[in-house]
Amino acid sequence: MHELSPTSHLFLPVFQCDPAKALKALFDTVWAGPQYLLLFGGVCPPVTALIARALPALGLVQVLTSASRWKLYRNLFSMVPSDRVLNQAAVKLLQRYKWTRVGVVTQEGPRLSEMKKDLIRQLLKAGVHVAVTESLSGDVCGRLKKLKDEDVRIIIAQLEDEAVSEVFCCAYRLNLFGARYQWIIAGGGAAGWRLGWKFSGCTANSLLVAADGSIRLQVRELGNANTPGDYQDSYLRQLIQERSEVSSLYSFAYDAVWVVARALSQATEAAKQREKYRNVTVSEEEVARMLLEAVRSTRFEGVTGPVFFRNGERMTSIELVQFQVSSGVLVGEFNTSTQQLRLIHHLLRFKGPGPAKDQPAVLLQHRHISLLLYIVISSAAGVTIIIALILLFFVIINHKHRRLGSGGASQDELLLLGVLLSSSSVLFSGLDEASLSDWMFGVLCSVRLWTLAVGHTVGFAALFTKTWRVYSVFSINQKVTPPAGCVIFWLFLVDTLVLTSWQILDPLRWVVLQHDTEGDAADEDVIIRPYSEHCSSVNMELWLTVVYGYKAPLLLLGCFLALNIWTAEVSELAGSGKHLALSTFALTAFSVSGVSGSLLTSHDPPVQFCVSSILILCCNVFLLSGWFAPKGDAAQEDEDQLSRLNQQLKSESAQLDVEIEIFRMELSETSAMFQHLMRDQHAAEIGSVTHEAQICTENRNSESEASTLKDINSPEHMQRRLSVQLPILHHSYLPMIGGVSSSSSSLFSSQEVFVDQHNNSLYT
Repeated sequence: MHELSPTSHLFLPVFQCDPAKALKALFDTVWAGPQYLLLFGGVCPPVTALIARALPALGLVQVLTSASRWKLYRNLFSMVPSDRVLNQAAVKLLQRYKWTRVGVVTQEGPRLSEMKKDLIRQLLKAGVHVAVTESLSGDVCGRLKKLKDEDVRIIIAQLEDEAVSEVFCCAYRLNLFGARYQWIIAGGGAAGWRLGWKFSGCTANSLLVAADGSIRLQVRELGNANTPGDYQDSYLRQLIQERSEVSSLYSFAYDAVWVVARALSQATEAAKQREKYRNVTVSEEEVARMLLEAVRSTRFEGVTGPVFFRNGERMTSIELVQFQVSSGVLVGEFNTSTQQLRLIHHLLRFKGPGPAKDQPAVLLQHRHISLLLYIVISSAAGVTIIIALILLFFVIINHKHRRLGSGGASQDELLLLGVLLSSSSVLFSGLDEASLSDWMFGVLCSVRLWTLAVGHTVGFAALFTKTWRVYSVFSINQKVTPPAGCVIFWLFLVDTLVLTSWQILDPLRWVVLQHDTEGDAADEDVIIRPYSEHCSSVNMELWLTVVYGYKAPLLLLGCFLALNIWTAEVSELAGSGKHLALSTFALTAFSVSGVSGSLLTSHDPPVQFCVSSILILCCNVFLLSGWFAPKGDAAQEDEDQLSRLNQQLKSESAQLDVEIEIFRMELSETSAMFQHLMRDQHAAEIGSVTHEAQICTENRNSESEASTLKDINSPEHMQRRLSVQLPILHHSYLPMIGGVSSSSSSLFSSQEVFVDQHNNSLYT
């Protein structure tokens, strides 16, 4: 093998930014020789991306002096860190302060567009929500206004240096700065802060105010040591003397030269040692492998900091520079090799008491029924239950003295049972997770539903059957009263079927309900989000519609019957049936009010519990007072009037019985007389058959009239007329009760007429 030198295997390509021409020049060079092992440079992305794919096949190693913005290949090494590490530093900063909602604004351009895509991927992977993404083209202020409209407070801006002034000018105009906002600037390289250098329409002071507190992410340009040569004294001074513009890439190019030199020297020395001590010839392929390994293992302190590679990418530090007042202050570093973020907290300055919040602080507020409210409502429900139990006790004791319905069950007992169940539902509806364990929630939901629904049905059934019975008494066309037991059975059966189907097909469960957010009067940066637990099912609205669908028509029918009773009572008995009608109206009104109030106050459980419980208890108290309370003066007067009417009717009935008996005796005498006359006439007719035959023709007309009169006054006709006329005459003495059947006088003599105080009707 010929003598190796650091330059004999170094190819410095000078290509136009044309992939075709560059690739042809490379292949021509490789073909003509000498055999190159390393390519240096590469600032044209299209050319570098194409050559990078051919490096392994050609046995070449390339060291870039710029940032790589493409997929890194095995033999490609980038001296300048990629833009991806800036995104990594931004994500680490977001995670440090637990910012989970950001907005991204990006200046248009191929490099920044790729940087934006990578940032979005990293943010989604880290669980950060990107609320707004905007490209800064055209109306910059209009683009930034969308951030303000969406209340975005953490803004990541990927900008070139020349666009920073314009962006902060719009931020100043839109008031997108201060304690509520945090700007993170990335993408401008390591040029530093140069606010105000370009005309932006705002004063320099306005730009400084808007940028104050913002953090810039930039690649470290110079390290803490200057080991490889006198970079500051020799290289930079020479550039200044030549009046050349000093770029941040110069320091990376300087370190890249040292990487190449050290790698070539290491590979050359390794080849010499192998040839000397092993007495073998080192091939070009082996030298290429040695050179590749030398670049991979390169590690030294350069002017840009520690120089080493991982997967072909330069490991370095990303500086976090915060703009304070009028200059930038280094407040932290992100190490790309360890992925660790280090912040200098005593140097950090925020406009507010601490870091800005990515969104208004959400204060969860549990809306539950307070213990005091539950005790007050439960005490009222307990008193109602005790009163109902006492009344139920007396009703059962005096059960044999009370009139029973046709179904065999006392309507008073049914009403009291409905009051007990509905009042008990108040006790269950006030219990929540503060008083019960998790396994009791499902049972609690079912108990609430059944006690309230069944209690309402039973109570309504008692009122409905009694209202229908009284209505049948006052109605002229209504002659048949439905059995109370049958009505109650069907109402209870429908209720049971619906509730059972609900429990089986779509059981109730304890769910958390999120309510609308509310602002905090004390702190505008705090939002209160109330939540509560309640019983619900998947198709809750459907099942409620079914329940209301069959209960509403029944309530309307009950009101119709009560209205007819009210009209009849007012016109005939001066309001004796008003308590029954008012009870039906009250039950309907309280039911509608309870449903409406419960739906309207569902967002506030304490208010919902208070409204629904008060309506239920008020309805129960009204029913108990109207049904079992002592009657007032007007009711007592009506009862006295009915009692006097009963006595009068009993006297008239007795007198009518006497008259009927006289009519019967007269009818018997008349019948006997007519029978005697008919026997005499029959005998006379047998003796004078011939004579009567002769005069039959002459007196045909007179005999016809006599025969007609005889038929009219026959006993059969007279008895028939009396059987029809006497009941009518008897019924005419009872004009007020309308429901007394036309019967014989024996019924009136054997039965007693009495007043049912609860039905306000007459019974015999």
